[in-house]
Amino acid sequence: MDDQTVQQRRHELRKAVIELRARGLNAPAKWAAEQLTGLPNEGADESKLATTGNADETENDIYLLAKSYFDLKEYRRVAHVLRGSSGNKANFLRCYSLYLAGEKRKEEERVENSGPLGKQDINNKDLETVENELSAARQNGTADSFALYLYGLVLIDKEQKAEAQACLLESVTAFPCNWGAWQALQVLYSEREVGGEVGLPRHWMRDFFLASLCLEVQENQEGLSRLQTLSQQFPESDWIVAQAAVAQYNLRNFDDAQELFEDLIERDPHRVEGMDTHSNILYVKENFPALSHLAHRTAATDKYRPETCCIIGNYYSLKAQHEKAVMYFRRALKLDRHYLSAWTLMGHEYVEMKNTSAAIEAYRRAVELNPRDYRAWYGLGQTYELLRMPFYALYYFRRATQLRPHDARMWCAMGQCYENDQLQSVDKDKMEVAAIRCYRRAVQNGDREGIALHKLAKLHQARNETLEAAHYFKMNLERIEAENISGSDQLDALIYLAEYAKATGNLTEAESYCLQLLDYGAPSKEKAKSLLREIRSLQRHQRSAAPAEAGTRASTGAFTTPVPMPLNALVHHQQEAGSPNSDADVSPMSGTS
Repeated sequence: MDDQTVQQRRHELRKAVIELRARGLNAPAKWAAEQLTGLPNEGADESKLATTGNADETENDIYLLAKSYFDLKEYRRVAHVLRGSSGNKANFLRCYSLYLAGEKRKEEERVENSGPLGKQDINNKDLETVENELSAARQNGTADSFALYLYGLVLIDKEQKAEAQACLLESVTAFPCNWGAWQALQVLYSEREVGGEVGLPRHWMRDFFLASLCLEVQENQEGLSRLQTLSQQFPESDWIVAQAAVAQYNLRNFDDAQELFEDLIERDPHRVEGMDTHSNILYVKENFPALSHLAHRTAATDKYRPETCCIIGNYYSLKAQHEKAVMYFRRALKLDRHYLSAWTLMGHEYVEMKNTSAAIEAYRRAVELNPRDYRAWYGLGQTYELLRMPFYALYYFRRATQLRPHDARMWCAMGQCYENDQLQSVDKDKMEVAAIRCYRRAVQNGDREGIALHKLAKLHQARNETLEAAHYFKMNLERIEAENISGSDQLDALIYLAEYAKATGNLTEAESYCLQLLDYGAPSKEKAKSLLREIRSLQRHQRSAAPAEAGTRASTGAFTTPVPMPLNALVHHQQEAGSPNSDADVSPMSGTS
């Protein structure tokens, strides 16, 4: 075969590889690349890998073959084909393939040793080789942004976080549009660094990173503000809409979040990404038809996506079929054992099934994957409460409040933990004061269920702090009346406020509370009748005593009884003066775990 024929076939095969890969036909592309490298090399130096690091150079034949192997996940073959290469693209692909081959083998060994959901205690045996090569490239200045990104991933795996952060910052500075590098960097940033934008390049990609980081560290209001700004620059971005929906979900604005997710589905009916969060909203709202429709839609799109399995698990959980829910959450984890939501939700299901040991294991796996997952910390606290181990529960609730300081549920849970008999036996007064502080934080952060107000009232009542107890009972009663609900909390508030008003001489107010109590059944009705008899007896006594008292005042010139300070103002005044209700510290026990 003459040189002209060889060159013609080389050109044709080279074009075929590019066209086939562009259309996702990876297996035919691999076959064409193998035939391309099988042509004779006479006068064909171009089939050898270029030694320059020029990013714009035309892909050569050996690199095309290696990339075809990579697309089919034959990572060892990629590393073998590219051995001895020196171009930046080829070096990155070879090192990245070695890294992925090691990760793949690590996963296989873990499954062989401990099953598909077993703990990961096996290391990537290729990390050392990849690290040595990338470290040398960085030191001699030949590492490009992609090599630095891969080096950052390796350093994260080796838990060298400071070095990894520096490396990833170099990577995003050199090539800002690599979102994978930004995501890796996000794991290394803390909430203290959100406002400071420490070391980040001055590039528009930084705004995406900071918006995502705000959501990760539960600074949801700031995250929404940043997403709003980005939406003006990228008005058609589905990613921005999805992140805004997650932020609204984190803020418990479920209606707004659901509306945003429905907008996403209207744009892309086959979208699965992020729909697990949508299913959580439908679960909380107990919307059976919508959750069923979402489960059917995602199953028809891709039955074996972790998100789909999670949505179906939520559907069965809402139907109280907890065993089936666990089965689907486990299926999601078999597809992706790093899928955080499935570990947490599976823990919730095990709690419902009273399988506390399995619940603890699931929650622990979740916090190992992401220590910022407040739901898993909260779940651990609830599980240890069920086990009557309040010291452990208190530790986990405290971690949850640190991650979600503006979530009233976290403060209510910690307050209830301080009321536990075992903790009260250590120092009853200090524990009650700590519980009061927790409940007050819950009230300040918009306790929607009204748990904190009732708890505060009962605690102050038990401590004979009548003014504070009346204050919180009245606040709770106003909340109940505004929401047009009823229950035992309302009865407790009416009885206490009636007795308090009677004791302080506000007989008209006391009578009003008793008349409301008459609408309820026994024993509150009988209690109200008894109080009314006492109140009316006191009213008759006051009326009979009034003429004599008026004559005494007229003869002596005495002033009338001073008007008492309003209840809200008096409570605030006492707290300012150093009441134990101050929020200086919610923990009376340092280092309790």
